[in-house]
Amino acid sequence: MAVCVAVIAKENYPLYIKTISTENELRFYYTVHTSLDVVEEKISSVGKNSNDLRELYLGLLYPTEDFKVYGYVTNTKVKFVIVVETSNTSLRDNEIRSMFRKLHNGYVNLLCNPFYTPGDSISSCSFEKMVSSMMRED
Repeated sequence: MAVCVAVIAKENYPLYIKTISTENELRFYYTVHTSLDVVEEKISSVGKNSNDLRELYLGLLYPTEDFKVYGYVTNTKVKFVIVVETSNTSLRDNEIRSMFRKLHNGYVNLLCNPFYTPGDSISSCSFEKMVSSMMRED
């Protein structure tokens, strides 16, 4: 399903990035980094209307030739980015939403760990297994 999953801190530095292949790892780092501009733009446009309830799921941030980049922002401004292949046409919007829900729940479980300090790099085995399962469901 996903070819890259990233968790970005409130201050826009990566807490966690996992890619499916190591040969294109730098390309995915660049893709995730460039998606942060679109995330910030979508967050600021929602904040202008005080009547709008902020939607956590940002949807499709931008498509590239090979990939589609989706975004999600928590209430604490931690950003999740999932990159999927453009050729994967069987993936629907509700499946992407469920992937973000699963990722958010895994992140919340990580925050409940008393040995994890928020803002540190994520190195949890259970979080790693959860992300790996999202990337293998092809």
